[in-house]
Amino acid sequence: MSLRVFKIVPVCALLISQCSFAGESLWVYTQGVDTLPKGELEFKLNTVSRVGKKSGSYRFHDIRPEIEYGVTNKLTLSAEVMYFQHSYNIPEDGPGPMSDTGKFSDGKYSGYELSAKYNVYSVYKDGFGLSLGIGWEDRDRYRLDGANIDQTALVTTIYLQKNFMDDLLSTAVTLKNEFERRKSGAGEDFVLEEEFAIDFAAGVSYRIAPKWNVGVEFRHQSDYLSPLVVGSNGTLIEDDPSLGQSNFDLGNFKIGSQHQNGNYFGPTVHYAEKDWWVTAGVLWQVFGGGSVHADVRDNKNWDEHEKVHYGLSFAYEL
Repeated sequence: MSLRVFKIVPVCALLISQCSFAGESLWVYTQGVDTLPKGELEFKLNTVSRVGKKSGSYRFHDIRPEIEYGVTNKLTLSAEVMYFQHSYNIPEDGPGPMSDTGKFSDGKYSGYELSAKYNVYSVYKDGFGLSLGIGWEDRDRYRLDGANIDQTALVTTIYLQKNFMDDLLSTAVTLKNEFERRKSGAGEDFVLEEEFAIDFAAGVSYRIAPKWNVGVEFRHQSDYLSPLVVGSNGTLIEDDPSLGQSNFDLGNFKIGSQHQNGNYFGPTVHYAEKDWWVTAGVLWQVFGGGSVHADVRDNKNWDEHEKVHYGLSFAYEL
């Protein structure tokens, strides 16, 4: 009898460990391949505070409540609302669009995203995990300075995951591509940007104790575009011939020059109970770059990126 118990206990522990992490995020930006079980509804609150530029003071709180629903065991649908809270005071020689406004403090509803995630291969049954995602995003606030914009984006995501040591060690890669079309600017003239954005994240996480994981994460974010100044009648007023333009028209699709890039690295920690979980992480910009129009100093990008990102996510099964 005791021998049977010793045989059953490890099997039960393995099953519990697999189920307890279904749908959970072990990192700030990297996401695993898991989808919610059929009929399960989950509330998430994802927040990232991006702090610090090369000079002055800068804080951007990206707050995103989200509802996820498991349509099937392989398909999850989600709806996310964006709330941007900016507080900065940047000198005249400061980076990017903040140098135009200098001082700003405000928080407002900024847009929404609708998305779907489909699991192709299970990380537990098939040796490695693969999921595919697609989403539609609509924003009316600019993430850098909170200015009014008109932006829509098609978002595609590839999720990869491989576990080791009976799922004690998890590794994952998330590749997100955004095809953005954005209009901004006051008056009759406006700035038109067709932007191809890459968000690549990779994480490693180890379960140090029941319910607890610790890990590290790397994130790369970059944009490919050349802004155009367009008149109210649709005529081109200004462009930069030295930079290639992104274009998403069906008959003229192309990826432009890289405008900027930022790279981050830091630790993460995750705690899970049966019906809820929480993840926290801190990522510092380790290096960055960009085109002649980007503010790059000390091998870091300061107009599109920050010194440090503080991430906190919470989820509860409804």
